Amino acid sequence: MSRREPTIYDLARLAETSASTVSAILNGTWKSRRIGEETATRVLALAKDLKYTLNRQASGLRRKRSGLIGMLIPMHDNRFFSAMSQTFERLARERHLYPIVVSTLRDPKLEAETARTLISYQIEYLLVTGASAPDAVSRICSHHGIAHLNVDLPGKLAPSVVSDNRWGARELTAKLIERSTAPRAKRRNRFCFVGGIPSDHNTAQRIEGFSDAIAAAFGSLDGVDVDACGYEADQAEASVRTLYERMGGLPRGLFVNSTIALEGVVRFLKTLPLEEVHQCTIGSYDWDPFATCLSFPLLMVRQDIPGLLGKAFEIIDSGRFDATEIIQIRPELVEA
Repeated sequence: MSRREPTIYDLARLAETSASTVSAILNGTWKSRRIGEETATRVLALAKDLKYTLNRQASGLRRKRSGLIGMLIPMHDNRFFSAMSQTFERLARERHLYPIVVSTLRDPKLEAETARTLISYQIEYLLVTGASAPDAVSRICSHHGIAHLNVDLPGKLAPSVVSDNRWGARELTAKLIERSTAPRAKRRNRFCFVGGIPSDHNTAQRIEGFSDAIAAAFGSLDGVDVDACGYEADQAEASVRTLYERMGGLPRGLFVNSTIALEGVVRFLKTLPLEEVHQCTIGSYDWDPFATCLSFPLLMVRQDIPGLLGKAFEIIDSGRFDATEIIQIRPELVEA
């Protein structure tokens, strides 16, 4: 004969308290209800001993809250976004929220479809991270009354928390200039920007920062020194190969916009003599610890993921989603 599953009333009887108190403890709202920590500890221990599982769907219907929080990301197989999802899950669980992370492949239709699906599961909050069409997702969320905000890429209809891309790019470029040596060939005495999408907010801000530093050091920026060829590794590899052929060698400095683009750049650099590669000072806007294994020095910008998501959860905790300001978090410059 199968064993009967324990109920919330069983826990209340064993803990010598009310069912509503047990419910508040299990759904994480006991502190706001001013329930004592000793009682909470006793109930949670009993729930663990009895292997009690909260029916979150039923609980959500009763309380009109599900305890679910969603996050859209472009992809999982990227160190930046995988680290974002891990930090998101930790911060959500600290607040007794249950995280759901879904990749949408930078596809606006998939972003909208996924947002609608998550809303159908009664999520309470949605973090729209790196979305290609954040305002379209905002309209869907607002229509259904879902609290939401943007992370990494900003929108105009919800609060946004992003890296200070212009500052980070300016700092990286200034350091590339400082550490570089002018080559004998004048046509190679240039600093080049490779990767990203011109219409993308982050790329545009990084180009601005790159331009600021170049203009401060040399007085002008030649447009052909910027090739926002896309984020794919193959595109970056082709871009650097074309650059090499046009200049008759590598430029004085190379700014690579993302570690995805860096993969393609490294593939091309492996075809060259190492001493030639060392004549070019290289930097990447984004960080990967495996860069320490490269055979040449690499400067990197490491975005502050705890800072970005910490600020996002401050907004969630405050409940103030009406402001549409863009909050910028400064990254840090590191060397592999």
